Amino acid sequence: MQPTIVLENKTATLVYHPEQRIVHHTFHQFVFGEAFRAILTTGAELMEKHRATKWLSDDRGNSALSEADADWAVKTWQPRVMKAGWKYWAVVLPARVVGQMNMQRWLKLYSDQGITAQVFSEPTAALAWLESV
Repeated sequence: MQPTIVLENKTATLVYHPEQRIVHHTFHQFVFGEAFRAILTTGAELMEKHRATKWLSDDRGNSALSEADADWAVKTWQPRVMKAGWKYWAVVLPARVVGQMNMQRWLKLYSDQGITAQVFSEPTAALAWLESV
């Protein structure tokens, strides 16, 4: 079964891989606020609906999260995806150093809560890893 594009706009693309039950977002540019939250919320809905346990974050085009988005992610998004059954996270780090440093903090936070996370330099390898676990 082919992956399904769920959302696509100038800031991001959200794809669902039904056979592997993988939610996959690609940020094309810095994204924040409602646009950021809409992508992650739709991904959470996919996890709940399809009992997906894997997420691929291709964040090469993104940067560090704002304080408001970080707070929303911790208080709203994270509990929702953890409850939905999130287990594996493949991350393609942002190109900008500030974004990489920010993402390392998120990797530690979620790893400390039981998410198995791996960092990749490109999405093909990230997807292959998620397909193998």
